[in-house]
Amino acid sequence: MRRVLARRDMRLYVGGLTLSMFGDTALWLALAVWAKTLTGSSAAAGMVMFFLAAPQLLAPLSGLVVDRVRRRPLLIATNLATALVVLPLLLVHDRGDVWILYAVTLAYGVSFSLLGSAGSALLAALLPADELADANGVLQTAREGLRLVAPLSGAALFSAFGGAAVALLDAATFVVAAGALALMRVTELAPAPSGERRLAALAAGARHLRRTLSLRRLTGASAVALLVIGFSETLTFEVAGAGLGRDAAFVGVLIAVQGVGAVAGAATAATLVRRLGELRLGGIGMVVFAAGTLLLLSGSLPVVLAGKVLFGIGIPWVVVALFTLLQRTTPAPLQGRVYSAVEVVVGTPQTLSIALGAVLVALVDYRLLLVVEAAVVAGAGAWLLTRAWQGVSASH
Repeated sequence: MRRVLARRDMRLYVGGLTLSMFGDTALWLALAVWAKTLTGSSAAAGMVMFFLAAPQLLAPLSGLVVDRVRRRPLLIATNLATALVVLPLLLVHDRGDVWILYAVTLAYGVSFSLLGSAGSALLAALLPADELADANGVLQTAREGLRLVAPLSGAALFSAFGGAAVALLDAATFVVAAGALALMRVTELAPAPSGERRLAALAAGARHLRRTLSLRRLTGASAVALLVIGFSETLTFEVAGAGLGRDAAFVGVLIAVQGVGAVAGAATAATLVRRLGELRLGGIGMVVFAAGTLLLLSGSLPVVLAGKVLFGIGIPWVVVALFTLLQRTTPAPLQGRVYSAVEVVVGTPQTLSIALGAVLVALVDYRLLLVVEAAVVAGAGAWLLTRAWQGVSASH
């Protein structure tokens, strides 16, 4: 990781993005808690996560935009626009204003789609292939490490001053992130016209994903896992309330504990990618995640916290493996569209599972949903491990 952070542009990029992620992490939890506080409903809190994830369905358009323009100016403009997007939250006062929460969250999701695709493409342009795992590990360490402080900070700020204060904090972090990007010295050439028809250009990322066996397998297994992982966005509120007898704000504690495991997972991900390869690390990450999910069935706080640690370890192993493989196997002119194709394949089931989880939690015991989640994720991980082992055997 040291060689990655020795680069001035990477320090600026990581610094600005980390501050922005702090604001993001504080706000999205505050939005969910805000929705439950206004309505008294865990389903309403889960719908916040649904509106955040829903714009991923339009990711192919985001990817096409990213591959048609220089990435750094696009990132600057999007950060500044997002700072403005969160300001309508200052108008939320009672239950009748919950639609503003959803509208802002939806716009926020559109921003995330652009920022994720453009950021991944810029990273691939900044670094040689052998440093991508380290860079993704650094970013994932920062992202998950923020779970140690940002959720609690956001919940505390929300409890003390209301959601408007959290929104203003988040807007400020987007402005700072734009400033850090503006200070970078990276020189980007304007993308050359491809000459493709619009529909063919739009589908180019999906074609590359389909033809790249290792990326297709890891993406497919991740998509299956995410068919149920989205349940956790709502189930976490049930684990805190029904399982542990705590109020909605205690979700911030659970997510912070998850961050402890996530820091450990993210910090070791780059080393494990080099030793195991992306497919095996992704499969192991899913199995570890499933084990942590099963521990959430307990009504014992120490056991639930242990589950959250394992839950946190598994996620960055899968994420770092997936996006390192994506960046490493994708030509520069296709980075944005392949990222977006992967985002659609994994984001669509996640979005559906978030919405389904918000509905099912009102109809089915949350503990049964946790069992289903663990079983599906463990199955996806086991399948991926068998395919990774076959690939190793075939190579010998």
